[in-house]
Amino acid sequence: MTKINYRIGQIVPSSNTTMETEIPAMLRRREAILPERFTFHSSRMRMHKVTKEELESMNRESLRCAAELADARVDVMSTACLVAIMAMGPGYHRETEAQLTKVARDNNCNAPVMTSAGALVDGLKAMGAKRVALLAPYMRPLTDLVVKYIETEEIEVQDSICFEIPDNLEVGRRDPMQLFEDVKKLNIKGVDAVVLSACVQMQSLPAIQIVQDRIGIPVTSTAVCTTWKMLKLLGLQATVPDAGALLAPGSNY
Repeated sequence: MTKINYRIGQIVPSSNTTMETEIPAMLRRREAILPERFTFHSSRMRMHKVTKEELESMNRESLRCAAELADARVDVMSTACLVAIMAMGPGYHRETEAQLTKVARDNNCNAPVMTSAGALVDGLKAMGAKRVALLAPYMRPLTDLVVKYIETEEIEVQDSICFEIPDNLEVGRRDPMQLFEDVKKLNIKGVDAVVLSACVQMQSLPAIQIVQDRIGIPVTSTAVCTTWKMLKLLGLQATVPDAGALLAPGSNY
């Protein structure tokens, strides 16, 4: 019998209010046109302020979270904090994925394990993006670490704007429709893609397709790339309507 029911597992910062809304929202859109069905399961790591110290402390909790999600026998498992990975230095998502995979296997779970940080890199590469511009809510020093991380993966960041919001709850409360105005201040001339939100907590889904249609350049986000990578790891068609170029029906990314 063909499998059509899938369990989505996420390791989420305790103050994150977006990944458990945007990822389900995208997959519900997919359910409207394709037969697969999804349930959503999370384990949480304590974090309030988006500082390097709190991010390091939070990362240490991720192994416990992986073990908890393994108990639910999820079909795919992902971290849901980009900056927590990218702030630790270039390539760190690969190290984290290996550690979390070992925990999952030690707890009798065979789910593929990924990170939202790795998903953004992989999604941009799948789109053929060599030069991008991005928006992020972080303080400038953390944003610079994100830019450096992406550039280490051989993707040039032509421009970045950060909103310098240290409180993670406030990041989640930011109106995604503000991004219509924010993107006007971004230097997008000659870029291959715009990352409308380089943070999984900063909402962007309501704006992605409209901004893409307006500027005529592929637009994505870390949440979109995470959804794309989840679907790819599940062996499913990576299609979601009105979620930007990466998930566009017929895109074959």
